[in-house]
Amino acid sequence: MTETRAVIAEGAGGPEVLKIVRRTLPAPGPGQMLVRVAAAGVNRPDVMQRQGNYPPPPGAGDVLGLELAGIVEALGPGVTAFAPGDRVMALVAAGAYAERAIVEADVCLPVPEGVTLAEAGALPETWFTVWSNVFQRAGLRPGETLLIHGGTSGIGTTAIQLAKALGSTVIVTCGSAEKCRAALAVGADHAIDYRAEDFVAAARDITGGAGPEVILDMVGGPYMQRNLDLIAPDGRIAQIAFQQGSRAELDMGPLLFKRVTLTGSTLRARPVPMKAALARDLAERALPLLAAGKARPLIDSTFPFDDVARAHARMDGGDHVGKIVLTMTEEAGA
Repeated sequence: MTETRAVIAEGAGGPEVLKIVRRTLPAPGPGQMLVRVAAAGVNRPDVMQRQGNYPPPPGAGDVLGLELAGIVEALGPGVTAFAPGDRVMALVAAGAYAERAIVEADVCLPVPEGVTLAEAGALPETWFTVWSNVFQRAGLRPGETLLIHGGTSGIGTTAIQLAKALGSTVIVTCGSAEKCRAALAVGADHAIDYRAEDFVAAARDITGGAGPEVILDMVGGPYMQRNLDLIAPDGRIAQIAFQQGSRAELDMGPLLFKRVTLTGSTLRARPVPMKAALARDLAERALPLLAAGKARPLIDSTFPFDDVARAHARMDGGDHVGKIVLTMTEEAGA
């Protein structure tokens, strides 16, 4: 048994409900590892869980956090891919906001040389999500155009970099001229300030009237009809969240007339074997881009573990560009 400090939400509410408590971890079981956590990414689902709107899957526990990076301390039976002392990054269903965590070895990735643990802690949730939805489910191909709603979010900055590294044109929508400039600096080809102009008309103009082949949307609500109106014939829409609601009255005609594929998924509750298969694909096709510096997590800010409430306040403010990261040890910067 191992004792650790960990973050939970005592009730639903603002950052003030986050509390650091002491928890006891069991020894790692078959296929698992004990990791000393150096850094953990802060993600929108963490905020939703804190607000009482996104409960963890059954059996996952109440400790917040979906991604982490750190040092392997102990191996469970059957683990051969890693050894104590290895630097790893892991996708977890819960438990990343802690000084130690039990992780499934099959959904861990090695941290390449030259990548800090703070950067690695900001990677799994967004890279797994983008890879699954944009490249596997929506099938973005080199030469196609991807439209990303929320271009300066952690998901958005990840999608920009991966899509550009693999040969696509990228259009993003953002909520201010400043964020548009930030998205262009990350690598987007075009940025549309949706508060200043209609993104449907602007994206049509950019694509010569054709529309993008793939749209990545986390907004939902009123964007759902506009995405259908905008998408190119034989296009694919990947829906990953509903920040403005999951209900809308839609004219589904374009779905038929344009032969549109509308796909949606969540990542957190997927079975470990499905996540493991995704990890293997990432290791083969995307991790080399990280190692070569062609795609890198964009860090907005880092906060010490004890300042987790300030990290969530930064997320709530909506001004961040890229990922917010909690750091547990000095190793996070190495």
